[in-house]
Amino acid sequence: MVGVPERLTDAWTLGPHTVPNRVLLAPLAGIGNWFVRLQARRHGAGMAVSEMVSSFAVHHRNERTVTELLRIHPDERGDAAPGGRAPISIQLFGHDPGVMRSAAETVAQAGADVIDLNMGCPVPKVCRTGAGAALLDDPDRAVALARAAAQGSGLPVTVKLRSGRRAGGTEGFDLARRLVADAGVAAIAFHPRSASVHHKGVPDYDLAARLVAQLGAPVILTGGLRSPEAVAAAYERTGATAVMLARGSLGDPWLFERVLGRRDHGPSEEEVLAELDWVIGRAIEHLGEPRAARWMRKAYPWYVARLGLPRPEARDVNDALQRSESTAAARSLVRRAAAPATVA
Repeated sequence: MVGVPERLTDAWTLGPHTVPNRVLLAPLAGIGNWFVRLQARRHGAGMAVSEMVSSFAVHHRNERTVTELLRIHPDERGDAAPGGRAPISIQLFGHDPGVMRSAAETVAQAGADVIDLNMGCPVPKVCRTGAGAALLDDPDRAVALARAAAQGSGLPVTVKLRSGRRAGGTEGFDLARRLVADAGVAAIAFHPRSASVHHKGVPDYDLAARLVAQLGAPVILTGGLRSPEAVAAAYERTGATAVMLARGSLGDPWLFERVLGRRDHGPSEEEVLAELDWVIGRAIEHLGEPRAARWMRKAYPWYVARLGLPRPEARDVNDALQRSESTAAARSLVRRAAAPATVA
């Protein structure tokens, strides 16, 4: 244990902003659009970070990127979510400081409060460009990118890092210290697994604790935090400022409530169905019906998993949902599948 941590329900400071609690939604590639962020806030997240957005796409004004990926919904700015107003963070990735400066300026104009930089993505097509986890091997470029993002946006900059490129590596630990000391980064989101293992293996929480002790800036812990018990143990062990929930919250936004002590049980079938209806409605608002129907195919299994269906039946339902042509058909299918469990 490193000192006595603050409570997860306590507010904390990120640059000039007050974050109402210490449980955040991590950036989720291809997923974390405005309604996914808003969902997390509805269930208590103190802050939510967007999916990663290409700095080159922003710089070159790619229409879909600018109109969809940078979209900040008015409801994200309201006080309806528990805890009230929270900073809005948009994550960028890239390898060119000049392009990053330009993109960060555009993101600030779009209404972001914080710029987050991805320096941990292990996906080969990202790393081959010199972005993501490849920056762990290029600390000078990483520092230049962080400086450029701050100069272009005038906003606090945070960076999400892996511990290293390969098992046992600590390049991310070393880079975190340089980013704070040389680029003035406001906080580090630290995933103490190497890029090579992706989401497998046990996170090195002892390394995270060492970073907390040495960094002199907030450390946001992520990786392996799939239950309230896991969060509590890792938070106490590391002394981190905050924690980030990632894939464990997909289809289970109630995890935020459980971690924050606002409920002690999972969702009922009706809660799951109501939440799925909310997500479908927001997907239609964002994308229109045909594209929403396609986008939802990635999300349906998250919610089916919460319905307590026998495994063969859940598999059949998911297969049918992948073939559904409309959100109305999908809604009906899920309701019929859940009806026996709901009645029981």
